[in-house]
Amino acid sequence: MQRRLEELFMSRRALLGRMGAGFAGLGLAGVLGAEAQAADGDNPMLPKKPHFPAKAKRVIFLFMNGGPSQVDTWDPKPKLTEYHGKALPINNYGTERKTGAGLGSPFKFQKYGQSGIEVSELFSKTAAFVDEMCVINSMHADVPNHEPSLLLMNCGDARQIRPSFGSWTCYGLGTMNQNLPGYIAMCPGGFPIQETQNWQAGFLPGVLAGTYIDPSKREVEQLVEHIRSHYASGAQQREQLDLIQSLNKKHQAARAKDAQLESRIQSLELAYRMQSEATDAFDINLESESTRERYGDGNFARGCLMARRLAERGVRFIQLYTGAGQPWDLHDDLADGMRRLCGEADKAISALLTDLKQSGMLDETLVIWGGEFGRTPVVELPTPGANAGKMNGRDHNHWGFTYWMAGGGVKKGTVYGATDEFGFKAEKDPVHIHDFHATVLHLLGFDHTKLTYRFAGRDFRLTDVQGNVIKELIG
Repeated sequence: MQRRLEELFMSRRALLGRMGAGFAGLGLAGVLGAEAQAADGDNPMLPKKPHFPAKAKRVIFLFMNGGPSQVDTWDPKPKLTEYHGKALPINNYGTERKTGAGLGSPFKFQKYGQSGIEVSELFSKTAAFVDEMCVINSMHADVPNHEPSLLLMNCGDARQIRPSFGSWTCYGLGTMNQNLPGYIAMCPGGFPIQETQNWQAGFLPGVLAGTYIDPSKREVEQLVEHIRSHYASGAQQREQLDLIQSLNKKHQAARAKDAQLESRIQSLELAYRMQSEATDAFDINLESESTRERYGDGNFARGCLMARRLAERGVRFIQLYTGAGQPWDLHDDLADGMRRLCGEADKAISALLTDLKQSGMLDETLVIWGGEFGRTPVVELPTPGANAGKMNGRDHNHWGFTYWMAGGGVKKGTVYGATDEFGFKAEKDPVHIHDFHATVLHLLGFDHTKLTYRFAGRDFRLTDVQGNVIKELIG
């Protein structure tokens, strides 16, 4: 009788599939067996061991979307100051827009720490931690456009739908707290360019995708919608979810363990479990007033404080964007824009590093700072409708830019690589984004060539078929 009842609710598609395509379905299940098996069974978020002992257990990725200027922050160029307003004695490399004479930095640099690394006055507070950092001044990407460069940095591919960096990390390591997402992406006020593709799971199980949070929201119920039920108790919700999940699993079993259904089942379970911890994790009002003052009250500052609280609670990969769109995309009014952006970021990042250092977490937490590319050392020429006729900004520059890493097993107090004397192109020890990804995965305990996922008949990885571990970056 039970079987007959189920058949009464059979869909038209299921009926046709059972009657006319049964043998074809068996064949297809055999072809896709590996992928179906990968989505079945154990919770993909359970903690796993890496290939070898990891130096870092978690990642906090501070993403300066829009492309921060390296020659105004971490890569001082006295020669550029000398050529301010003059044509450089090199040909300008191809960028997105027309550029002209040299644009010297309006900011002063000085040496910090025992390592004597030079840092701009814009990051004077963060510079107190240079002896914990590895500064990479020779990063380079492929093209001077935001969209492909964001995807290349976040997903390892500039064009195709591919799993994000955080998704790969959680795929390899799982997460340490089953009551919170393993991967959280925060962007104050909205989305960056390419929106949710930046934290997509691609062909990996959907539960590995980043969970989006807007730290500009001030109430926990706004940060995580529907986190509390006003209609049912915890026990009643558990009964409801058990019934829904039993129906979901029965539905899934009849469809060759569909990966999307499995992801949905896992997401429902996670949403239920989050009720016990999410309200506490995201409520920065639980911090002392003095702590909140150290970080600041801006949206990025709130995100940094949330990132620390999430890291303390076992979230594996936390990515914090500066804000919606591309805030660091300073094609004009560079000096004013840099002072505004760095003013909030410097204080908040310094407070984050202070807390991680004092708690002992910095040794096992890899903190990353950077954007999708850098800026040109030459001025951007006026373009109708773009920069209102001003000549005080910089164009996109994928030829050479700066990233820094702190904690998590990096070689401390180090500057690696260099751009040319004007800061235009990576010349000494260039580091491509694939190399960067390979190195970070190594710090997390993985051989990047072996962290793979079978999809569409081939083994995929974050670094595709490229990337070399830069051993000089590892402590």
